[in-house]
Amino acid sequence: MNEDKKRKKKERAAESAASLIKDGMVVGLGSGSTAEIVVRKIGNRIKEEELEVLGVPTSLRTEMVAIECGVPVTTLSEHPYLDICIDGADQVDSQLNLIKGGWGSHTREKIVSYATKKLVICIEEEKMVELLNKPVPLEVLPYAVKMVEKQVKELGGVPVLRKEGNKGESLITENGNLIIDADFGIIKNPKSMSNALSSVVGSVEHGIFTNAAEVHVGNEKGVKIFKK
Repeated sequence: MNEDKKRKKKERAAESAASLIKDGMVVGLGSGSTAEIVVRKIGNRIKEEELEVLGVPTSLRTEMVAIECGVPVTTLSEHPYLDICIDGADQVDSQLNLIKGGWGSHTREKIVSYATKKLVICIEEEKMVELLNKPVPLEVLPYAVKMVEKQVKELGGVPVLRKEGNKGESLITENGNLIIDADFGIIKNPKSMSNALSSVVGSVEHGIFTNAAEVHVGNEKGVKIFKK
């Protein structure tokens, strides 16, 4: 896809989601390229409309973008109940189930998403599918990698330890853990798969999300909004 067209779709979805922010809100700030656009748009609204908004970042990178854009940051310890969380996703199905974790931040993203009254997802239209079929990221304790791989295989998945960089070294999350991408092919029952993966010993968290309230989908003409 033309990168400029893809960027415009992300911009439309991000702007639509950012328009939901109101004065006085405490907002969960997701991680990833589209989530960063949202943070910048929230920063613009704070400057232009003099809004009082606090953001809870889900990653160090998001925190740095928020600071750069003038979005005051706080923590879940200080504000354990959020008004809204806006994030991106790697894939969304027709029932608004998600796969997240392409950036390796899904553990913190899920924690923040469950601390909020409303989880809003913004994506470009190509990420909307009938059934989820991307590999599911699992954040895994280094000590437990082989044990987790064994359990994933028992569930019918193909586990691959995520690498990064030219040297092919294992990706390390901000929590000091590793990522296993588990390919289950087409996932017909995301809730059942979510429950099964939550029982995997040695896995901190997985990337299936079933708690999105609405999804803003950017396309070439505008935005479509899907709600549960």
